[in-house]
Amino acid sequence: MDIVVVKKGKLFGKGVFALRDFKKGEVVITYNLKSLTKQEYENLSVLEKSFTHAHWGVIYLYSVPERYVNHSSHPNTHPDLKKKCDVAVRNIKKGEEITTDATKDDVD
Repeated sequence: MDIVVVKKGKLFGKGVFALRDFKKGEVVITYNLKSLTKQEYENLSVLEKSFTHAHWGVIYLYSVPERYVNHSSHPNTHPDLKKKCDVAVRNIKKGEEITTDATKDDVD
């Protein structure tokens, strides 16, 4: 069963939206990150490079849907990079856009 969907975002470009309610503390999105070598990164298109981020010295390519989670200074999820997921920081209603504070990426 799908629990999120990617569609036109309210904040920027595409966004990720809840297809059901989530409770605070629940995993909303599980990441499917691909670690890249420097050469693999260099071979990516400019567009694909925009879906990468370095965590602890490793470059990762984000897949769908996590690549479309938009940044917010008042997010409804928190990134947990050790467990590779976004966790709800409050209850999230069906239809609500999933957001995270990207400045907290490497903070655990």
